Amino acid sequence: MLKRFAFLGVAALGLSACSHSGQDASAPASPPAAPVAATTTAPAAPSTTSTATAAAAPAATTATAPASPGSTAAPAASKAFVDDGRWVEGKNYFTIDPAQPTTHPGKIEVTEVFSYGCPACNAFHPIVDTIAHNLPANAVMTYLPAGFRPDENWVVYQQAYFAAAALGIAEKTYDASFDGVWKSGEISSYNLSTGQLAPKSAWPDINKLAQFYGHYGVDPKEFVAVANSFAVKTQINRANQMIAAYGVEGTPTIIINGHYRFDPGSAGGYTQAVALTKFLVAKEAAGK
Repeated sequence: MLKRFAFLGVAALGLSACSHSGQDASAPASPPAAPVAATTTAPAAPSTTSTATAAAAPAATTATAPASPGSTAAPAASKAFVDDGRWVEGKNYFTIDPAQPTTHPGKIEVTEVFSYGCPACNAFHPIVDTIAHNLPANAVMTYLPAGFRPDENWVVYQQAYFAAAALGIAEKTYDASFDGVWKSGEISSYNLSTGQLAPKSAWPDINKLAQFYGHYGVDPKEFVAVANSFAVKTQINRANQMIAAYGVEGTPTIIINGHYRFDPGSAGGYTQAVALTKFLVAKEAAGK
């Protein structure tokens, strides 16, 4: 019985936002719902103030997410922008000033700032899948891993994500990586039986992660080499700069075209995040 309650502690933690300081913000109003169509953040009002600046930064390399492998879902139809007053700037979503550059000309980028090591991101990622699968044809989903919690081993997950992206397996390993941390525990920095962080000596390093990603068709030695390459280090630096420029205070955070940001808490809950994304994509497309 004690073991069961300890594991439930991890699940409960997943409903909070993961902030820069390590203080978990309040849980969103509603738990994750099953995706309503096939695909893949500012956290619930973090309890600390971010020190990130809004200065312009180079665009970080992010992986584009088409529908999940095997999905044949067509992009959602674009709709005319209508502001019915449901969503309030400064409350539900926030303007990024100055707006930041994007990497997909002609497309509206919807970017999740996340970490595989973040329990809140693990709880939210089915909703991110729903968001991605319901984007209109003029929008594209991208992912930006955060590393601002070295005390929870996020840096190695960030490094592994960019290595996987360079090797072309980031998309198909997105859900699997969350499962490896929070279900099987194969690459977790947590002890899932106690709900507590494992000792640092037990944390997975890049070699351990390379063995995990080796299940998806890459040579672990090649994975390590790419992960330690100058190109990946450059992407990590750019990602950190961009996350600061966005004003991200925690994860998960959703960024709309480098112009707006919100989190499940500011949206009012997990399912509301889907509707708010659609609203902001339409708003951006209309140039409002």
